[in-house]
Formats: sequence, structure tokens, C-alpha cells
Amino acid sequence: MNGRPYSRAQKMPIVFGILSIVLVIVILQLWLLSATMNAFLAGEQTVIVPAAIGSLLCLGLNCGLLFYLYRMERR
Repeated sequence: MNGRPYSRAQKMPIVFGILSIVLVIVILQLWLLSATMNAFLAGEQTVIVPAAIGSLLCLGLNCGLLFYLYRMERR
């Protein structure tokens, strides 16, 4: 990287791309929640921990993307 701040025209595609990724991750988390609740209500308790780990991973990805946006804005 050359240290130059991004112009507004360069930032918008990046922000829209990150927003698209966040949307896909949130939809994945909603699917994960419904599948986990379905399995839990069917009596399977072994899916709770892997689903929680997957959901925490999704949360970490979203927080990382938010941190990237904050860093990009500070430049």
C-alpha cells in the first residue's frame, strides 16, 4: 500500500462489497440458528457446541470487517 487515503469513489465499491459479505454472513447465522433449534427440539444436543462455535466465527468475521472499515476511514 502506498499510504494515500482512498477517494470517495474508491471507498464506495469497497463498502458495498463488505456490506454484501456481511449480509451473506447474517443470513448464514439465521440459517444456523434455525437448524440448531430444529435439531435441539428434536432431541439432538450434540449440535449445540459446534453451532455456537460457528456462530462465534461468523461474529468474528463481521467484527473484523467492521474494524477494517474503521481503519480505512481513519486513513
